[in-house]
Amino acid sequence: MSTYNDIGISSELDWKRIRKLFVIGLCAGIMVLIGDVLLGWGVMDESLTGLEYSLSSYLQLSDTRIFWSAMLGFIGIPLEGLCYFGIYRLIAPYSQKYAHLFRSGVLGYVAFGGCGVHVPCLAAVFVYKHLHELVPAAALDLTVKYGLYFLLPGIIALLIFFIIQSIAQIAAFAKGLTPYPKWCWVFCLPVGMGLTFLLNFAGNHAVFNAVTAGWISIGNIWMFAGLLIMMKKAEGYHE
Repeated sequence: MSTYNDIGISSELDWKRIRKLFVIGLCAGIMVLIGDVLLGWGVMDESLTGLEYSLSSYLQLSDTRIFWSAMLGFIGIPLEGLCYFGIYRLIAPYSQKYAHLFRSGVLGYVAFGGCGVHVPCLAAVFVYKHLHELVPAAALDLTVKYGLYFLLPGIIALLIFFIIQSIAQIAAFAKGLTPYPKWCWVFCLPVGMGLTFLLNFAGNHAVFNAVTAGWISIGNIWMFAGLLIMMKKAEGYHE
């Protein structure tokens, strides 16, 4: 029979260690956000439509900015994922079912988030930019083909694990299967990401475009910061 500790992680509430994981996760989220801002800072060409409109702001990026955006995500995203095990520790003493589901989602996030999705996304930006300089008429079609062949499989895999992780976390918190108050389910990735996504309706401005490019990293910052802020209450919370 499997147990909580079959990958060497204790189910006991070690608040000092959990706090450390949340602090590191928060720093990792800020690191990834910096990379996202490097990528997203710019405005789209209003004369274009569809995917060409969305990609147009990347044509002015330097290769250096693309590189650092890729590298910050390459390091920061797996680090975020490893720090999710602080949340796993919160769930494990209360629910084996949700702890195991959450852990499965975390492992998928670590495996596919950085190398499987983020870096290939930046590679697609790099390819589109330079193809547009050489063969503008073919740049979009070739970039889309690249995305379908090499990026889409990673996105699908990450999305599956993300859904598993999010459902397990929200359900565990909402059902009182953590030491936190039930309403603290709001400190999860989907809520932070959703709030950030609303800025897409604010218009085509460099600041808003940069922030919305970091919707996942802001989701992580929202989650880790919220759980850190509520930790003192959670330590003394009783149903």
